[in-house]
Amino acid sequence: MIELRRAGPEGFNAELNTVIDLYTAAMRPPVDQLKGRQSIMRNHATFPDFTCLFAQTPDGTVVGFGYGFHGMPGQWWHDVVRRALEDRAGPPAAAGWFGDALEIAEIHVHPGYQGKGVGRRLVQGLCEGRPESTAVLSTHDQPTAARHLYQRLGFVDLISMFVFPGGYEHYAIVGSTLPLRPLA
Repeated sequence: MIELRRAGPEGFNAELNTVIDLYTAAMRPPVDQLKGRQSIMRNHATFPDFTCLFAQTPDGTVVGFGYGFHGMPGQWWHDVVRRALEDRAGPPAAAGWFGDALEIAEIHVHPGYQGKGVGRRLVQGLCEGRPESTAVLSTHDQPTAARHLYQRLGFVDLISMFVFPGGYEHYAIVGSTLPLRPLA
């Protein structure tokens, strides 16, 4: 049985090597991007109301993780995505989604544990009890299992076919009101 363990910034940073290993197994990024990703993740742990969940086996092996924080101006992802939503849907829509948002930055599950409800439990656990009115995240704009999961949890597309500055992959920016709707 997979257990969830909550960690704050200090606990997250203590597990950063494990986090990078899981990220690598789940996402298979180019090796030259890992140092930068590690630096980004370390910086995220300094953001307001940062929280992380680790999914682990009974023997303590971490097989998944997810984290988020309160989004606010001055954070790169927040600023880029909010500005894009303002351009597409107008300032009131952007304020409604990003004015008081939990930004879920990462959710990753080791491939051997995918499709077993671990990702769902991570997303639900990160959102549970949060004071924010919305949760937002980005995911590959493809018909993936993750994209399907977010839709089942009540996330709707805010922007599709979005390319981050300097990037080339297409992402969907999705959001849900909090609390998340329960799965049937």
